[in-house]
Amino acid sequence: MSSDAFDYRSAFQLAPVGLVLSVQRQIVDCNERVLQMFGATRAQLVGQSFAVMYPSAAEFERTGARIVASLDVLGHYADDRVMRRLSTGEPFWCHVTGRALDPADPHARGIWSFEDLSARRQISADLTPREREIAALLVEGQTSKLIGRRLGVSPRTVDVYRARLMKKYQAGSTPELINKLLSA
Repeated sequence: MSSDAFDYRSAFQLAPVGLVLSVQRQIVDCNERVLQMFGATRAQLVGQSFAVMYPSAAEFERTGARIVASLDVLGHYADDRVMRRLSTGEPFWCHVTGRALDPADPHARGIWSFEDLSARRQISADLTPREREIAALLVEGQTSKLIGRRLGVSPRTVDVYRARLMKKYQAGSTPELINKLLSA
């Protein structure tokens, strides 16, 4: 390899976004940005389940099911979700984008990027895991029907959670709720 050759390992480690390589939802490798974002050491993440990065085991399980159901034909997936800093236990909004290397077996091997959204989007109300999921999908502009389909619940159930969110955020309409969620 010539001295002009690109050092891919350094590029991975120093990338401006968090990067994780996974096998069966276990972290095989991660870069420095992930360690900073999650307030973790390599030993706390590498070899561990992604579950350590979630506020609860239930959210980890539901997200895994949602990923399988929502992959596109090329195996791509993206969403905004609440994750957990290992150093403090503090929840924070994170944009996650990933690609399953085998769309037929989404959790077999994957490449994931993580972007900390906390500078733009704070968690201000005490939300349940399901409320956080629905809030994230409302911000994406999805309807109750689409959210219900994605989460495997009825549109009416989504409407009940939307009403709870509107009450918590003191919003009189869905657009006002979305505005408050984005500025919270």
